[in-house]
Amino acid sequence: MTVDSASERRFERALASLRGLSVGDALGSQFFVPVNYPLLKQRVLPPGPWQWTDDTEMASSVLAVLADHGRIDQDALAHSFAENHDFDRGYGPAVNRLLRLVREGGDWRELASALFNGQGSWGNGSAMRIAPLGAWYADDPEQATHQAEISSYTTHQHREAVVGAMAVAAAASLAAAPGGPPKPEELLDGVIALVPRSAVGAGLRRARDMLDYKDAGTVAAVLGNGRRTSAHDTVPFALWSAARSLGDFEEAFWVTAQAGGDVDTTCAIVGGVVAAGAAGAPPAAWLAQTEEPPGWLVPAHH
Repeated sequence: MTVDSASERRFERALASLRGLSVGDALGSQFFVPVNYPLLKQRVLPPGPWQWTDDTEMASSVLAVLADHGRIDQDALAHSFAENHDFDRGYGPAVNRLLRLVREGGDWRELASALFNGQGSWGNGSAMRIAPLGAWYADDPEQATHQAEISSYTTHQHREAVVGAMAVAAAASLAAAPGGPPKPEELLDGVIALVPRSAVGAGLRRARDMLDYKDAGTVAAVLGNGRRTSAHDTVPFALWSAARSLGDFEEAFWVTAQAGGDVDTTCAIVGGVVAAGAAGAPPAAWLAQTEEPPGWLVPAHH
């Protein structure tokens, strides 16, 4: 295989993950609209088209930088986030301000490290955008976690946010493995082995112990469902849900969404991980209702 064809394969895998992420994000965000609440329990789709949020916009920058550089270049990533930042996509206030200041010439290193009294953000933003990177590194989960760690620092420097991104990237890499997706316990064991000790890691070990639970609401009550928008309140539940439904995007989405919380983000993470695997693509009808990835991404690299 030539370098060019290998790179093209990586891009195709990562783009498939991005499309799954965007469906989870866009469809999940529909369930913040009160009129759509009853549809969720019945597993009925709300009317389209569905527009994605900051999750997909930032994930598109991750893929664009990988396509341009073959790895994460932090400066390029921070500037892509800033240049493509659409205030109306639902960003949190801290990241809105950070990206505006980067656009105005600020240093992302100083700005990201100063957030939350110098602790850095422990939000779920660096985890929600990273699944396509895991798909890119389907042959190398260790490198996926390393590149995810590097990518997180551009906006989220708290250790829990960093580990959350590492965990999601590891999961997507393992789900996209050339030999087919692992069993649920193998996926979570693989992720746990690749991330350092942390609240996220502790949550993943609890998730591993709860794989035989059927009710997502019960599991979310223990693991969190993103309601507190922290990485350790989001990633363990999302990876519990993804692990149980690898190869079945539809089931993965409904189980995740019905647990409530930060639905667009949990469903974006799950959608990106599940769609990283060859058998995990979203239904064609769902893709048709979902806004296309941004125009600045696909024509430039596809």
